[in-house]
Parts: sequence; structure tokens; C-alpha cells
Amino acid sequence: MSAAPQSLTGAEPVVEKPEHRLAVRLAFLVAGFGVACWAPLVPFARQRLGVDEGALGVLLLCLGLGSVVAMVVAGMLSTRFGTRLVMVCSGFGMAALLPLLAFAGSPWTLGLALAAFGACLGSLDVAMNINALEVERAAGKPLMSGFHGLYSVGGFIGAAFMTLLLSMDFEPLHATLLGAALMALAVVVAWPYVLETARSSSGPLFVMPRGLVWLMALLAAVTFLAEGAVLDWSALLLTEAKLVAPAQGGIGFMLFSIAMTAGRLTGDAVVARLGDRRTLVVGGVVAVLGVAALLLAPVRAVAFAGFVLIGLGASNLVPVLFRRAGQQTVMPAAFAVSAVTTAGYAGVLLGPALIGFLAAGVGLSTAFWLLAALLALVPLSAVKVTR
Repeated sequence: MSAAPQSLTGAEPVVEKPEHRLAVRLAFLVAGFGVACWAPLVPFARQRLGVDEGALGVLLLCLGLGSVVAMVVAGMLSTRFGTRLVMVCSGFGMAALLPLLAFAGSPWTLGLALAAFGACLGSLDVAMNINALEVERAAGKPLMSGFHGLYSVGGFIGAAFMTLLLSMDFEPLHATLLGAALMALAVVVAWPYVLETARSSSGPLFVMPRGLVWLMALLAAVTFLAEGAVLDWSALLLTEAKLVAPAQGGIGFMLFSIAMTAGRLTGDAVVARLGDRRTLVVGGVVAVLGVAALLLAPVRAVAFAGFVLIGLGASNLVPVLFRRAGQQTVMPAAFAVSAVTTAGYAGVLLGPALIGFLAAGVGLSTAFWLLAALLALVPLSAVKVTR
């Protein structure tokens, strides 16, 4: 009989149970649901505070900066105290802070609340991915794509839930209180079943990424950059090419989101069949072809097909990169996952601005061609990442 799988954060063997998967799925749902609940509140926050677009942009940046700072230390916290404690505290923190976003009365208060909310999100993101890798490793089969798919499902449910309540003339505070109650309930349900990972009171508080982890972090940043670019620039790309009317500009991102969610929910079976290396190669090539189809599209149907290809191709790249970060041996797995997560979020945060900067100089279409070239790094690096 083979030995039990070893923990990524310690030497003790890990025994995986079905309820551990449930707990991780609930964590991913809470993270996606919570951050999506904030998006419909942005217009209300602007009206309440009376700020212009520039000030609002700075406030929105607070959420991202809080997440990135927390991600840098979340690997250390997960190693010191175990991922279970970090996940539960971060989940409750998001639930407690969500209503504050609906009634913060000054830009300073909202900025601090967004930074704290982002810190809880970043900590939860790192801890739940480390825990998910532990569960997957113990189960002995691919599970990461399905976990990440639940984040997308949570995002859809959160946005729809908050939009519905606000459309029914609920006060933003009352709507967020209901959302926070659902998040807290999910954390309470998950709490007893979260896999207890190893703790270490010794060792470094921070490990600089090195070797192969740098490459994984770069590829994660590129993949997340592509997602952010499609979110922020796809509508303009379609309308500038006169493929759709301005009112229909959001169709592209909608198709992309549906394809990515479907790809992740079915991704575990795909990865089990193809393996990590071929998943990176096939997924990366499909995503690049999707960008090319979008840019060369003579009619809207081809452009829409391009969005579907980008979503399907990119859907399983990040889960595979997270898995490989947990399996590499050049640095502790918790710190590697933290580095890859931070790089990925930085790609979402800075990527759209980078695309805008390039578009101002060389045009939006050329900027997206450069994005396709960056995405091509994923299949080109697949052998090295999965060696």
C-alpha cells in the first residue's frame, strides 16, 4: 500500500475527505461572491461621496493595493498558523467589512475600508489556494480547475444578487447586510470541514521567489492580464471595429465569462486526460488563436467566437500554474503560491492600464496583438514549467 500524500506545508501525511472539498468550494464561492457584491455598489459610493472619476479611481485602487500587500504576507501566515485559521478569519473579515462599503461617509473611510476588504480577499485567496492544493494532492486527482470555477460562479451569483436587491429598491446597506449574512453562513458551514494543514513555528517569514517560481509568476501575470484586458477593453475593441453597436459592447465579455466558467467546471476532467503540460500547450494556443480571431474578425460572429476561444483556452492555465507552484521544490510551496497569486493579481490590477498606455501609442488593436504574443509564452514555457 502506498504512503499517504505528504503535506505541502509540512511533513505530516494528509488524509483527504469529501467534506474537505466542500469547505474549499465554499471558500472559493465566498471570495467570488464577496468581491462581486462590491461592483454594483460603485455608483452608489460615488453619488454618496460626491467624488469625480479621478478620486473614484484612487479609491478603487485601494482594494487592489490591500489585496496585493496581504498576499505578500499570506504565505507566511498560512505557514505559521495553518491555512484553516487564515481562511476562516479572512472570510469573516470580508463579511464584516462588506456593509461598511455601503455607508462609509468619507473618501478616507471608504478607502481604508476597501483596503481592509481587499486585504481579507487577498489573504483568503492565497490560503484557500494552498488548502485546495493540499486537498487535491491528498485526493490524488485534478481538482483545482473546479475550485476556480466556483469562484466564477460565486462572482456571477454575487453580482446578480446585489443587482436584484438594488433593483427592488433595497437600501445599499440592507442589501450588503443580507449578502454579508450569506457569506458568514457559508464560512460557518465550511469552518469545521476545512482541512487542517501543517504549521511551522520556525523557518523564514518571507522567501524571495526564485528559479522556476519567477517563470510561473510571470505566466500567471500574463494570463490574468489577458482576463483584465478583455474585461476593460473588449467592448471598445468591438465598437471601434464597428462590429457591434455601443449598447451591445458587453456581449463579448459575457461570452468570455461563460466560456471560462464552463472551461473551469469541466477542466478537472480535461487535465486528468491531457496532463498539465498538454493543458498549458493546448490552452495557450487556443487563447492566442482566440485573440487573433477577435482582431481579424470580418464579422461579429467570428469576433464572438474569438471571445469564446480566449475564455476556453485561458480557463485552466491558472489552476495548472497554481498546482505546479505547489509541487516545485526550489522554495517552500506556501511562499511560491503566494508569489504566483500576487503576480496574477498584479496582472489584473496593472494590465488594463498597461493596455491603455500601449493603445495610446500604437493603437488598441496593436496592443492586443502584443497581448497575444505574451500569451504565447504559456505554451512555449510548458515543458519547463512541468518538467
